[in-house]
Amino acid sequence: MNEERIDKWLWATRIFKTRSLATDQCRLGRVTMNGTNVKPSRPIKVGDVISVKKPPVTYTFQVVGLTENRVGAKLVPNYLKNLTTPDQYHLLEMVRIGGFVDRQKGLGRPTKKEGREMKEFTDEAFFGFDDWDDENPLWTEEDEKNLQ
Repeated sequence: MNEERIDKWLWATRIFKTRSLATDQCRLGRVTMNGTNVKPSRPIKVGDVISVKKPPVTYTFQVVGLTENRVGAKLVPNYLKNLTTPDQYHLLEMVRIGGFVDRQKGLGRPTKKEGREMKEFTDEAFFGFDDWDDENPLWTEEDEKNLQ
């Protein structure tokens, strides 16, 4: 076996969960081989360099072996060599750290951890302003008259 379809290989080496997902990503132009976009049926050989864009990271792999069948996770290093640069992993870590700060409106409620962090933040921000003195209010009726 000298050649294998790229979509089969991406699925077999566990880069994508399903073969149809690997095929779709090839069609969308998110998979490149040696710098050019590839179709799902493109044959690959040992030594080819494949880049896969999974936003925000671009993973790079070198083909070490070919397989048609899906392999176990422990056997994946027999079929590919990970060439992804450390700055891509750093970018991925920065996105994970972003947490609730970068959450778009409407994408779900905060987790317990995020809720505690927000409560701690607001407690620090309003320290001393939650005590209301009815006998000596900060805003008086006289202030209201002067405003008008």
